[in-house]
Amino acid sequence: MAAPPALGFHFSVHFGFDRGDEDVRFQSVSGLNVEYTTETIVEGGENRFEHVLPVRTQYTDLVLKRALTPNSALTRWCTRAFFDRLFAPTDVTIHLLDPAGEPLRSWQVDWAWPKKWNFSDFNAEENALVIETLELGYRTFHPL
Repeated sequence: MAAPPALGFHFSVHFGFDRGDEDVRFQSVSGLNVEYTTETIVEGGENRFEHVLPVRTQYTDLVLKRALTPNSALTRWCTRAFFDRLFAPTDVTIHLLDPAGEPLRSWQVDWAWPKKWNFSDFNAEENALVIETLELGYRTFHPL
């Protein structure tokens, strides 16, 4: 019997610098995308088609969203990068979890660094959580 399809709402994110569970709870994760850039070669005398060849892989930014958590290891890492210009790239592991909380599938993002950091609007007319959004640049990702 085939396994049921994976559901994307139960996951965790672990940073290489964080030894606890304080920075694993995110509202959403996106950006596990890879594609090839291509080069087109035109062959002399061949007018029916062009050769399209893969050149290198290209990765989109990893985007993480969560409720603002002041003074966490992740906040300190971002603060050092954006305000002190001290970059400390780290590996990030993303686990898609099954209903029992065990990893169903995992990915490692290599050499991640903070590229963009923003916060949701503050509004006195709403009683809403402040959401921080962190975009990470990285070299590669691969399944574990």
